[in-house]
Amino acid sequence: MSTVAHTRTQVAIVGGGPAGLMLSHLLHLAGIDSVVVDNRTVEEIETTHRAGILERDSVRLLVDSGVSDRVLTDGHEHEGISLRFGGVSHRIDFQKLAGASCWLYPQTEVFIDLHRARTRDGGDVRYGITDTEVTDVLDTPTVRFADADGARHEITADLVVGADGSRSICRKLVADPHMYYREYPFAWFGVMVQAPPSAPELIYNRSPQGFALISQRTDTVQRMYFQCDPGENPDDWSDDRIWEQLHTRLSGADGFRLKDGPVLERTVLPFRSFVQSPMRHGRLLLAGDAAHTVPPTGAKGLNLALSDVRVLAEVLERAITKGDSDALDTYTDRALARVWKAQHFSYWMTTMLHNSSDASDFDEQRQLGELATLVASEAGSTYLAEGYTGWPHH
Repeated sequence: MSTVAHTRTQVAIVGGGPAGLMLSHLLHLAGIDSVVVDNRTVEEIETTHRAGILERDSVRLLVDSGVSDRVLTDGHEHEGISLRFGGVSHRIDFQKLAGASCWLYPQTEVFIDLHRARTRDGGDVRYGITDTEVTDVLDTPTVRFADADGARHEITADLVVGADGSRSICRKLVADPHMYYREYPFAWFGVMVQAPPSAPELIYNRSPQGFALISQRTDTVQRMYFQCDPGENPDDWSDDRIWEQLHTRLSGADGFRLKDGPVLERTVLPFRSFVQSPMRHGRLLLAGDAAHTVPPTGAKGLNLALSDVRVLAEVLERAITKGDSDALDTYTDRALARVWKAQHFSYWMTTMLHNSSDASDFDEQRQLGELATLVASEAGSTYLAEGYTGWPHH
């Protein structure tokens, strides 16, 4: 019979992405032990391109908690975005309207910073595991798994946190949850291209052919998206066909033209809104995509995950170091208050900028009227600026 290696900790964290690592880091600062496990390898996480926009308070959290200030030196501060429709761009000035900026800093870089910080501080973080199982969440939470060499492990903890993403195994352990869904009839076709930046800030473009988003990464590599059918196969699209779509959607009377180049990577990203409540069951708590997902239009996914663990770290500290078990009861309501604001913002941005296949001429003109009203109204533009750069934490 094989030997099982036993570990005892205060908090077991299932999921070693940015949410799990940030929670482990914040608990470390509070003097609370944790163990983080993830079935992916570090290399897999570092090379999976995902979100790239950080809200103001997400940047503050990284810097003020001592993770890294690289976001300030290597990231790019954006003081606004452009809304483009009818072939004309309209700038939304975040600093003027909301006194805030957002930062272009890819999620892979956030992970690298957090992984370095946990390694620097001697954190117990284990990647590349298999056969993960979480049990006894009402009594003594236990996480069982096999490491990369096949050796069996068992972690017992006071509390367990599921930060294991949209395919969460922890989510399924919540008894009788209420699940809220919203499916969308479109997806994003995402490409990484070798080209100089086409604009200094993000462009959110609405056209008769569908939505497009022009983002940046470096001086030589850019990230772009355009609305497509969820069933599209990215391998069916040549570079020329991709650029034809992007150029057609961004064309206009102002003569703006994208700077193109070789397509380095292509993928189709489906859209979904999802919330599960409660975010706590017994001694199990959920954070990030394990509890909720949003369409990428509002750039809220990673920021919501970091917001969750900011609240969760405070709740766990009260429960563990001060013996205030009632603090755990506050987590769901506190986290979901922001989640639903972000769900609305993401839904609003999505429906305002994307085309629906069954849209009528009335729908088309109403959508253009909404955009025209938004850019002409300081109040409307301020709502977008406040939502995009992030609502203050209380």
